[in-house]
Amino acid sequence: MVVTEEIDAFLDEIGFDPDASVLTRRQAQVLALRERGESQAEIAERLGTSRANVSSVEGSARDNVERARETVAFAEALHAPVRIRIPAETDLYDVPQLVYEACDDAGVKVDHTAPDLMKVIADAAGDAVSGRQVDRELVVGVTSTGEVRVRHPE
Repeated sequence: MVVTEEIDAFLDEIGFDPDASVLTRRQAQVLALRERGESQAEIAERLGTSRANVSSVEGSARDNVERARETVAFAEALHAPVRIRIPAETDLYDVPQLVYEACDDAGVKVDHTAPDLMKVIADAAGDAVSGRQVDRELVVGVTSTGEVRVRHPE
């Protein structure tokens, strides 16, 4: 396998540590090369493997990254001083006031205007929100630093 020294140097420069990461070094290499705009075929040639293998490695890497994000979101939700349950069928326009009231009670500041907060929540909720309607129950958590996290309890 022919791995370019350039990409390994880049991974070292940004502090990639395979012992502390959810990614293997190969997964990190593939993601880094993809971020630089290389195709899977180009990466396969560079790494001395097949395009199918690169596709598999990239898919696994992206799955691992998503699981890591989910784990971080879960851990943040555990520690969030503010958690608000938003029932299904709630009008999205009513959600900012619920969040602001809960944050006021907890002494937590949210740095979002109501329209921005609705967008953050709708974007994070994915298909649990359609238009102005919350279709599935959500839990909105706000960290002590004011970061908004949205969870789907199921």
